[in-house]
Amino acid sequence: MRVVMKPWGKEIWIAQTKKYIGKILIIKKGHRFSKQYHRIKDETFYCDKGKFILELGRKTMVVKPGQSIRVRPGTIHRIFAKFSDVKMIEVSTPHLKDRIRLEDDYNR
Repeated sequence: MRVVMKPWGKEIWIAQTKKYIGKILIIKKGHRFSKQYHRIKDETFYCDKGKFILELGRKTMVVKPGQSIRVRPGTIHRIFAKFSDVKMIEVSTPHLKDRIRLEDDYNR
């Protein structure tokens, strides 16, 4: 297991293979990911604790514990921990450098 600190919280890597990656993501209240998309990477997010706002394409929705959302390649998305700290699980294809940031609160 490896822990990667991020400006919005942290990633706990629980699996990494040639076919998929599994992470636990802890997002601090009031923080959000970059508005981004991926050319190849396919992701699924499962909300374990807390609830978050997901911008997915032109839609905005609240994701609650027990819900999962798939983000297909090419879909612009952003996650915002508006209400509380959030614990979620991300399972994705292993395309680690496939990220196109459109907006970022942390100037990355």
